[in-house]
Amino acid sequence: MLAVESLVAGYGRHRLARLGRLEVGPGQAALLLGPSGSGKTTLLLAIAGLADVLEGTVRIDGVDVAGLRGAARDRFRGRAIGFVFQDLHLIAGLSTLDNVLLAPFAIGARQDRRRALALLEELGLAARARRPAETLSRGEAQRAAIARAMLLEPKLILADEPTASLDDETCRRVADLLGRAAAETGAALVIATHDLRLRERFEVCVSAEPVGAQAPVS
Repeated sequence: MLAVESLVAGYGRHRLARLGRLEVGPGQAALLLGPSGSGKTTLLLAIAGLADVLEGTVRIDGVDVAGLRGAARDRFRGRAIGFVFQDLHLIAGLSTLDNVLLAPFAIGARQDRRRALALLEELGLAARARRPAETLSRGEAQRAAIARAMLLEPKLILADEPTASLDDETCRRVADLLGRAAAETGAALVIATHDLRLRERFEVCVSAEPVGAQAPVS
């Protein structure tokens, strides 16, 4: 489902992070480990086609992500990838439920309110479904972002520090939900984290390697 080989990611001519090799099959999960500043986020963004693949390859369900351009890449990302950003990008003024439903709205897909509500309930947010997003705590907002990423049952789920603001019990619940969602829907799951609580829950672990913004591509 996801195959990464000799990836160097960055922006323009500047290398920022390296990942040697990662393969995650349908229903499988992997952790992308590294301390703050190691390039985990840049690598996830490159896998999703939001940062540049400067060297190596990224294939999702056989599709070369770097080979897609413009609108074609955006359409592929919207349908194939669920991304839980570290900066959660919830829209103030919209309800929690409407924020979850933005995922299908953005690509013109059917808005499955029943599935959205079921995800919010499973994440302990049923009582917050119709509350404005700006009234959520950081942990609640993080869970809402996870529900949004999972709504369309993507082929690949990328989660950037999804448990960083969560207590132990909610961390366990979110980790279980992400792992179960991948297993049940056949999605590949990659979690970028420095949260050591996740190490015991996921067997496959790889490390991000910083390259340095001052190393331009020749």
